[in-house]
Amino acid sequence: MPRARVKPEVMSPVGGQAQLRAAVEAGADAVFFGVNPARGEGRADGAGFHARAKVGFDLEALPDIMRGLHARGVQGFVTFNVLVFDRELRQAERQLIALAEAGVDALIVQDHGVARLAHEICPDLPIHGSTQMSITSAEGAELARRFGASRVVLGRELSLRDIERIAAATDIELETFVHGALCVSYSGQCFSSEAWGGRSANRGQCAQACRLPYDLLVDGHERDLGDARYLLSPGDLYALHQVPELVRIGVDCLKIEGRYKDAEFVALTTAAYRKAVDEAWAGLSLSVTAEEERDLEQVYSRGLGPHFMAGTNHQTVVRGRAPRHRGVRVGTVRGVTERGVLVELDEAVKPGDGLVFDPANWRAPEGREEGGFVYQVNPAGTLSELRFGRGAVDPRRVREGDPVWRTHDPTLAARVRPLVEAADPVHTRAVDAHFVGEVGQVPALSLTDEAGRCVTVTLPEPLSAARNRALDEATLREQLGKLGGTPYHLRTLTAELTGAGFLPVSALNALRRDAAAALTALREQAPARQPQGRLDDALRALARPAPGAAAAPRLHALVRTPEQLDAALAARPDSITLDYLELYGLKPSVERVKAAGLPVRVASPRILKPTEQNLQKFLLSLGAGILVRSGGLLEGLQGQAADTELTGDFSLNAANLLTTRALLDLGLARLTPTYDLNAQQITELAGLVGGAALEPVAYGHLPVFHTEHCVFCRFLSEGTDYTNCGHPCESHRVALRDERGRTHPVMADVGCRNTVFEGRPQVAGAHLDAWRAADVADFRLEFVHETPEQVGEVIRLHRAFLAGDLSAADLERALDTQMDQGVTEGSLFVPHDFGTLDALPVL
Repeated sequence: MPRARVKPEVMSPVGGQAQLRAAVEAGADAVFFGVNPARGEGRADGAGFHARAKVGFDLEALPDIMRGLHARGVQGFVTFNVLVFDRELRQAERQLIALAEAGVDALIVQDHGVARLAHEICPDLPIHGSTQMSITSAEGAELARRFGASRVVLGRELSLRDIERIAAATDIELETFVHGALCVSYSGQCFSSEAWGGRSANRGQCAQACRLPYDLLVDGHERDLGDARYLLSPGDLYALHQVPELVRIGVDCLKIEGRYKDAEFVALTTAAYRKAVDEAWAGLSLSVTAEEERDLEQVYSRGLGPHFMAGTNHQTVVRGRAPRHRGVRVGTVRGVTERGVLVELDEAVKPGDGLVFDPANWRAPEGREEGGFVYQVNPAGTLSELRFGRGAVDPRRVREGDPVWRTHDPTLAARVRPLVEAADPVHTRAVDAHFVGEVGQVPALSLTDEAGRCVTVTLPEPLSAARNRALDEATLREQLGKLGGTPYHLRTLTAELTGAGFLPVSALNALRRDAAAALTALREQAPARQPQGRLDDALRALARPAPGAAAAPRLHALVRTPEQLDAALAARPDSITLDYLELYGLKPSVERVKAAGLPVRVASPRILKPTEQNLQKFLLSLGAGILVRSGGLLEGLQGQAADTELTGDFSLNAANLLTTRALLDLGLARLTPTYDLNAQQITELAGLVGGAALEPVAYGHLPVFHTEHCVFCRFLSEGTDYTNCGHPCESHRVALRDERGRTHPVMADVGCRNTVFEGRPQVAGAHLDAWRAADVADFRLEFVHETPEQVGEVIRLHRAFLAGDLSAADLERALDTQMDQGVTEGSLFVPHDFGTLDALPVL
C-alpha cells in the first residue's frame, strides 16, 4: 500500500516544565517525556517505567499537562521504554491505565509483551515502538505492528536510502531521530552498563561506558591512537540539511533527542527543525543561516554531523578526541604570556565567554582540561591575548596548537529568551473563522482549528440595522484577527452578511474572545477512553506446560572460528552453533557438523538492514537450525521455516513471561532470556513458561556494545566503509583495554558491525542447580577468543558438573584458572535482598 504523504511532526524532548514551555513556544507538534508514578506503583527499584529516571513529570500532574498541551495543539507522548520484569507487571498495568485515563496521545514502548498488554488495556491509545526495539527494516516494523504498534522509531544507524526502502515496504508510521546524542551501540542492544556496573541500559540506567577512554590492542600490541582515545564516543546527530529528503520520503515524525538537555537547547533545536519542515513542505529551499547553525552547535555539541543518515564513514562518526560538550571552535593556541594565552582566533571572542583548551595530550595529569570564563581580550598583532580570572587557567598545561572551544556564550541566552520566557503564546495555530450576521438575528461566529474541531458562539442581542457604515468583511477581518494573547492566528475568514447590519467593536471583540475560549476548552478535553485491566486475562491465556519427566541436560556450544569448531567437534557437545564473521565458511562447516552426527545451528546477525534481507534465504538454504537474533528476521521467517528449528537469542530482549510466550508462539523452539535478568529471575521465568522453553547462557562473554561503527575500519585502514577498508577484521585480532587494565575482544559480523565483548567470561555455575530444578535442560556455552584447548576444557568441565562429578564451586574455580583474566558472575548476580516472585498468580 503506498504511503500517504503527510507533513512530518516535529517532536521535542522534555525533561521538565521549562523545556515543555520552550518546546511549545518554538513550534513543536509533539513532545515526549517520562512519567514518575506514585510511591509503590513503579518498578521494583522504585523508578518509573522510562529510560530517563532523573527527569519527567509526576503522574498526579499529568492531566493538567495534557490539557495545556492540547490547548496549544501539541501532542504529548509518554515514554514507557524499558523492559519490564515479571514482578512489575501488576504495577505496569496500573500505570498504563492511569496514563490512558490522563489523556496521553501515545505510549513509546520497548517491551513487546507490554506493548501488546497496553494495546489490550486501551485499544484506542496509540502504541509507538521505541528505538529500543532495534527496528532497522520493514520486517522489524511489522513485528512491532503485530504487538500493537501503529508507529515505530527507526534505528539511528539507518541511511536515507535505508529509510526510503523501509517507507516503500510498509505503511506503518515511521519516526526517526534527526538531532542529538548518538549511542555507539544499537539502542536495545547495549549491555555495557549491565556488565560493568550492575545496571541496565534497557532499564534506563546507562552508565555511559562508551564515553570513557580505551587503549586499542591489535594482535596483542598497543596501537598509538594519537588524540583519539575516546574511540567509542560518537559525535552528535545533526540532520537539518536532510529534512527535505525525509519529507520527500514520507517520514511521519522527526525526533530530537535530549530529555536531559536544558530549555535553551530544546528551544533552539525545535525552532530550527520547525522552520526546516515548514520550508520543505512548502517546496522552499532550506534557509538556515550560519549564525543559526552556530547557535545549534554552541548550545550543545560533541561535534555535529548527519553521520549514518548521510551514509557510512567510519572516519568521521567517532572523532575520539573528547567525549563531552565542545560547542564552537573559536581558534588555536599560539603561545602563552605572563598573564594570558595567545590565540589565533577564527571566531570573535568576548569577555564572559566560557572557553576550554583542548589538550593534545590526553594522558596529562588528572586528565583535566584547562579553561574558564574570559576576563579580557587584548589585541596582540595578528593574535589575541585572552585573560582569565586569577588561577582559572594553568598556562603550563596549555600548549601551542591546542584547539580552543567556546563552551558557553552568554549572548545566546538573550537570543533564545523570547522562547523560554514568553509571557504570551509565540507559536500559534491556524484557525478558520466563519461569521453569520443577519439583521434581526443573533450574530454567530464559528472557529475551526487545524484538526477540524469547531465551536460556534453567539451574542445575546440580534444584529441591528446600520445607521451609517454597515458591517463588512474588512471590519470583521480586522477585529476577528486580533487573536494576540491566544494560541491562535486567523488563517481564513468567510462571512454571510444579510442586510446592512451594525455591530459595535466591543461586541465583535467579545464574540472573538468567547469563541477562542470555547475552542480552547474543546481542545483541552481528554479523549473518551475506558481502559480496563487485562493482565489477568493475558496470564490465563498463557497455558503453562504440565510438568513432565525431567529432560537430560544438553550443552550447546557456540563457536566463532574453524579452530574452535575443531575443538568442539572433538568434545562432542549436544549441538554446535556457528557464528562466523564471513558467510563463505558456513556451508562446509555446517556439513562437517552434520557429518559428525551432531545437530547444527547458524547464528543470524543481530541487525538486518533493508539491503540485507537476502541473508534470510541464505540461512534457510544451509539446512541447519537458526539462532534468531533479529526481530525483523523472526518476522520474515513466519511461514518460511516450517522445517527449520528456530531458537530465539538474548537480543530479542525477552524479560517477562508475556514477551517470552508471545515470541515462542512465533515458531521458536526455545528462547534465551535477555541479559537484563539475573539468575533468580531466569529461574522464576522458567517456572512461569516451563523450563523446556528456555536456553540460558551458562558460559559466555557478555556482548557489551553492538555497534554500526567499525573500529577495524577506523584505526586499521584509511577507508570509509566495507567497500574500501581492505577488511582488516579478517586478518587482525582487536581488543580494547579499559582504565582498569582489562581487555575486551572486538569482533565484526557479516554486516561489518562490531561487537565488543566483556573480556572475562560470565559463568552460571552457582545457579545451574536452581535452573535444573526449574526444568531447564538446555544450556549454551559461547566462545569468543578462546583457544581450541580452552573450548574443549570448558565443555568438559560443564559436562562433568551436569553429570554430578564436579561441584558448582569446583566448576567456577576450574573455569577461573583457565582464563587469563578470570571469570565473572556478571549480570547473573542476585542481590541478597532480591526477594521472591509473589506478584503473579500461579498459572
